[in-house]
Amino acid sequence: MPPNRSKAPTEPLHFTHVGHWLRHALERYDARVLELMAQHPAVPLGLANLAARQQVGAAHIHITRHLGRSGARLTVLAQSAGMTKQAMGTLVDQCAAWGMVTREADPLDARAKRVAFTAAGLAWLSAFEDAVVQADTEMGQAVSDEVTTVIALGLEAYCSH
Repeated sequence: MPPNRSKAPTEPLHFTHVGHWLRHALERYDARVLELMAQHPAVPLGLANLAARQQVGAAHIHITRHLGRSGARLTVLAQSAGMTKQAMGTLVDQCAAWGMVTREADPLDARAKRVAFTAAGLAWLSAFEDAVVQADTEMGQAVSDEVTTVIALGLEAYCSH
């Protein structure tokens, strides 16, 4: 239930609105996912070291969240992540330099390139999936499984409008 805004707030609105807490929750969640990935035994050592040194950030997770196992065109990947093609291109270039993804010819359009996970990238993706399950479990332990379910359902409904 949202705070009662009819009375004078005890704290400024910019510290109590839902968006404030969503931003902090996402930062905490992403940081935990990256921490778990850095420790995951399936993650190649180079990528684990980058994650542990916080060289891989939440922005790089956009690729992990939005790139399917079969790959995608850069424009589709950027659209899915809500980013510009140029910004996603920069992230893809970094991830390619780290050996996580490759750019390959699109079999349906000779002018286009597809971004696809490498074997190391697929190990990274698998570790990401495990880390998300663990972070979800930890959130459930912190606030209860019921509250976690209500939050997820509420955000899903909010985002679908």
